[in-house]
Amino acid sequence: MTPLPSRNVLGGPLRPCSTDPLTGFFRNGRCDTCAEDHGCHTVCVEVTEQFLEASRVIGNDLSTPAPAYGFPGLKPGDRWCVCAGRWLELLEGDVAAPIVLAATHERTLEIVPLEVLQQHATA
Repeated sequence: MTPLPSRNVLGGPLRPCSTDPLTGFFRNGRCDTCAEDHGCHTVCVEVTEQFLEASRVIGNDLSTPAPAYGFPGLKPGDRWCVCAGRWLELLEGDVAAPIVLAATHERTLEIVPLEVLQQHATA
Protein backbone atom coordinates (compact mmCIF):
# COMPACT_ATOMS: atom_id res chain seq x y z
CA MET A 1 0.00 0.00 0.00
CA THR A 2 1.44 3.31 -1.08
CA PRO A 3 0.14 6.35 0.81
CA LEU A 4 -1.12 9.30 -1.21
CA PRO A 5 0.68 12.60 -0.55
CA SER A 6 -0.01 13.88 2.98
CA ARG A 7 -1.84 17.12 2.13
CA ASN A 8 -4.82 18.58 3.94
CA VAL A 9 -8.02 20.08 2.55
CA LEU A 10 -6.50 23.56 2.84
CA GLY A 11 -3.56 22.59 0.60
CA GLY A 12 -0.95 22.43 3.35
CA PRO A 13 0.87 19.56 5.06
CA LEU A 14 -1.41 17.05 6.76
CA ARG A 15 -1.26 17.58 10.53
CA PRO A 16 -1.64 14.80 13.09
CA CYS A 17 -5.20 13.94 14.13
CA SER A 18 -4.60 11.78 17.23
CA THR A 19 -1.93 9.58 18.73
CA ASP A 20 -3.97 8.84 21.87
CA PRO A 21 -5.99 7.01 20.79
CA LEU A 22 -3.85 6.16 17.77
CA THR A 23 -5.93 6.76 14.64
CA GLY A 24 -5.68 6.60 10.88
CA PHE A 25 -5.95 3.96 8.18
CA PHE A 26 -2.22 3.32 8.70
CA ARG A 27 -2.48 3.81 12.50
CA ASN A 28 0.14 6.55 12.29
CA GLY A 29 -1.91 9.28 13.99
CA ARG A 30 -2.77 10.97 10.69
CA CYS A 31 -5.71 10.66 8.30
CA ASP A 32 -3.38 9.44 5.54
CA THR A 33 -4.96 7.34 2.82
CA CYS A 34 -4.15 5.18 -0.19
CA ALA A 35 -5.94 3.52 -3.10
CA GLU A 36 -6.72 0.51 -0.89
CA ASP A 37 -8.54 2.70 1.67
CA HIS A 38 -11.97 2.10 0.15
CA GLY A 39 -13.70 3.71 3.14
CA CYS A 40 -11.71 6.93 2.69
CA HIS A 41 -10.79 7.31 6.40
CA THR A 42 -9.73 10.90 5.82
CA VAL A 43 -11.85 13.21 8.01
CA CYS A 44 -10.33 14.17 11.36
CA VAL A 45 -13.21 14.75 13.76
CA GLU A 46 -13.53 15.57 17.42
CA VAL A 47 -16.22 13.12 18.45
CA THR A 48 -19.23 14.15 20.51
CA GLU A 49 -21.61 11.96 22.50
CA GLN A 50 -24.30 12.62 19.89
CA PHE A 51 -21.97 11.64 17.02
CA LEU A 52 -20.87 8.44 18.78
CA GLU A 53 -24.48 7.41 19.47
CA ALA A 54 -25.66 8.19 15.92
CA SER A 55 -22.70 6.30 14.49
CA ARG A 56 -23.50 3.28 16.69
CA VAL A 57 -27.16 3.33 15.60
CA ILE A 58 -26.19 3.15 11.91
CA GLY A 59 -23.81 0.25 12.51
CA ASN A 60 -20.43 1.82 13.28
CA ASP A 61 -19.86 1.47 17.04
CA LEU A 62 -16.87 3.67 17.85
CA SER A 63 -17.39 3.75 21.62
CA THR A 64 -17.10 0.08 22.55
CA PRO A 65 -13.51 -1.10 23.09
CA ALA A 66 -12.30 -3.91 20.81
CA PRO A 67 -9.07 -5.08 22.50
CA ALA A 68 -8.44 -7.76 19.86
CA TYR A 69 -7.91 -4.93 17.36
CA GLY A 70 -6.12 -2.61 19.77
CA PHE A 71 -9.13 -0.28 19.74
CA PRO A 72 -9.79 1.43 23.08
CA GLY A 73 -13.23 2.79 22.23
CA LEU A 74 -13.76 6.52 21.82
CA LYS A 75 -15.17 9.01 24.29
CA PRO A 76 -16.41 12.56 23.66
CA GLY A 77 -13.51 14.88 22.91
CA ASP A 78 -11.33 12.21 21.30
CA ARG A 79 -10.13 12.86 17.77
CA TRP A 80 -10.48 10.14 15.14
CA CYS A 81 -10.13 9.68 11.38
CA VAL A 82 -13.58 8.75 10.09
CA CYS A 83 -14.79 7.79 6.64
CA ALA A 84 -15.74 10.81 4.56
CA GLY A 85 -18.96 9.18 3.34
CA ARG A 86 -19.97 8.20 6.87
CA TRP A 87 -19.33 11.72 8.17
CA LEU A 88 -21.46 13.11 5.33
CA GLU A 89 -24.22 10.58 6.09
CA LEU A 90 -24.30 11.70 9.72
CA LEU A 91 -24.22 15.36 8.67
CA GLU A 92 -27.31 14.75 6.53
CA GLY A 93 -28.92 13.39 9.72
CA ASP A 94 -27.97 16.61 11.55
CA VAL A 95 -25.25 14.94 13.62
CA ALA A 96 -21.99 16.41 12.34
CA ALA A 97 -18.89 16.05 14.49
CA PRO A 98 -16.55 19.05 14.40
CA ILE A 99 -13.71 18.72 11.88
CA VAL A 100 -10.02 19.57 12.24
CA LEU A 101 -9.32 20.96 8.76
CA ALA A 102 -5.52 20.90 8.97
CA ALA A 103 -5.68 17.19 9.89
CA THR A 104 -8.30 16.23 7.25
CA HIS A 105 -6.81 14.69 4.10
CA GLU A 106 -7.40 16.42 0.76
CA ARG A 107 -8.92 13.21 -0.66
CA THR A 108 -11.99 14.10 1.42
CA LEU A 109 -12.76 16.77 -1.18
CA GLU A 110 -13.73 13.99 -3.63
CA ILE A 111 -16.75 13.37 -1.36
CA VAL A 112 -17.40 16.53 0.69
CA PRO A 113 -17.04 20.10 -0.62
CA LEU A 114 -14.58 22.35 1.21
CA GLU A 115 -17.34 24.85 2.02
CA VAL A 116 -19.26 22.15 3.90
CA LEU A 117 -16.15 21.10 5.81
CA GLN A 118 -15.41 24.71 6.74
CA GLN A 119 -18.92 25.15 8.14
CA HIS A 120 -18.18 22.36 10.63
CA ALA A 121 -14.57 23.18 11.45
CA THR A 122 -13.40 23.33 15.03
CA ALA A 123 -10.84 25.85 16.22
